[in-house]
Amino acid sequence: MSSSGNNKQWLRQCYFIETRWPYNRHIIWWFHYMAVSDERQRVMPTQEDREKGKVLGFKEAVLLTNPANPDLKGEVDDKYFYANDNINDKVHGWVCSNPPVGFWMINPSNEFRTGGPFKQDLTSHVGPTVLSVFFSTHYAGEDLAIKFQHGESWKKVVGPVFVYLNSDASAKENPSVLWNDAKKRMNQEVASWPYEFPLSQDYIKSNQRGTVTGQLFVNDWFTNKRDVPASNAYIGLAPPGDAGSWQIENKGYQFWTKTDSNGNFIIKNVISGTYNLYATVPGFIGDYKYAPIVKVTPGSSIKLGSLVYKPPRNGATLWEIGVPDRTAAEFFIPNPPPQYKVHKYQNNSESIFKQYGLWEQYSFLYPKRDLVYNVATSKYSRDWFFAHVTRNVGNNKYEATTWSILFSLGNVNKASNYTLQLALAAAHESELHVRVNDEKAREPVFTTGLIGGSNAIARHGIHGLYWLYSIGIQGNLLVKGPNTIFLTQTNADLTAFNGVLYDYLRLEGPH
Repeated sequence: MSSSGNNKQWLRQCYFIETRWPYNRHIIWWFHYMAVSDERQRVMPTQEDREKGKVLGFKEAVLLTNPANPDLKGEVDDKYFYANDNINDKVHGWVCSNPPVGFWMINPSNEFRTGGPFKQDLTSHVGPTVLSVFFSTHYAGEDLAIKFQHGESWKKVVGPVFVYLNSDASAKENPSVLWNDAKKRMNQEVASWPYEFPLSQDYIKSNQRGTVTGQLFVNDWFTNKRDVPASNAYIGLAPPGDAGSWQIENKGYQFWTKTDSNGNFIIKNVISGTYNLYATVPGFIGDYKYAPIVKVTPGSSIKLGSLVYKPPRNGATLWEIGVPDRTAAEFFIPNPPPQYKVHKYQNNSESIFKQYGLWEQYSFLYPKRDLVYNVATSKYSRDWFFAHVTRNVGNNKYEATTWSILFSLGNVNKASNYTLQLALAAAHESELHVRVNDEKAREPVFTTGLIGGSNAIARHGIHGLYWLYSIGIQGNLLVKGPNTIFLTQTNADLTAFNGVLYDYLRLEGPH
């Protein structure tokens, strides 16, 4: 894909929201079984079932009122149920039982996709439709729209992707046979990347690429007295920018891998260019950035040696809520409203939050008073609702909600500052206010300002873009004994989907 700086009139008006490669019902209309992961596989409704159904809160969500397959009656169909993170979106597709044929989209590389490994996008859905999405604003918002300045030139190679058809007589009774075969073929295609067959001079072959290796450690003085290996960290090369900028980067290439148990990493087949090295480590807040520019040239093998990430911390942990993993998956996720039938997968852990109407359950559970969390007695898996949303007060009207965190302090240093580390897994058109021991204080201690456009709540996501705030709290606002921190999601334009997903909260002692 390219744009020319000479085409100035076109560029004044041009930006890309989404680019994808679709296959739809005109090609695979007789396929009825869909698989997007080991857990999410099922017999699907048809496009005709959707057309006869009832549209719910938005056009993508349809209640199946009279499907051809009566087992599906009462279910909600929504293409966003089947979205995947880039890092997991390697193969998906459909199976026909008669004849037993599989149609699969295999994505052998994510290097040309935008937003990094955790960017979510559509895969397969009712149509039948099979997609390979190269870039979009889904689960991120306008930050990931590709915009061009006046006279700007740009070129990027996307793909190739691999379309795989397979067949096995036993798939008539067990469609997953073809899924398992498709996974094997996917592994072959990943191992074959970059391909040798493309003839375009813009496509960079393996002998024109480089390799970057190293070892990543973490040093958090409160949890460990020494550097420890950053095991299972996501680490990658992306265009130069601030720490974490890779999640809204949309014009260049990105190359990601995971560290091993000792923090070692090897990033292969990197296109020549200048990059920063970034990482995110499970169990620790924030984003790592290796400050020096990494310049990759054809055939180069760059050894970065030992690197150390020092995650944000100002004081000792007084209390914490959640797990710092950039998602809200560990918090309480309710069952959907009872009027919607839930499709039961064999193992529901991957899809428990991919249900319609979960946001409605906050108003059901907290019809008058908002959530109160006591750090001494509450459990975040039971008592911390997965999404801080608005309350439905009837007649399609919504009101702001304020959550309370109760905690006790034995001693308070009035002359020092405390820190609230507040990590958000997603935000949608929200403004979060933080107050301490005075819910009615005219001015909050901190406000995020209006943030987010991920629409993750409506699209059944458990994360979107990541936000981290290190909020200073003056010691004179705290008292010996009981204290309360108030979190208010406030927005003048309240809807059912204004809200935030928390990743992790931690109060740190004086510094």
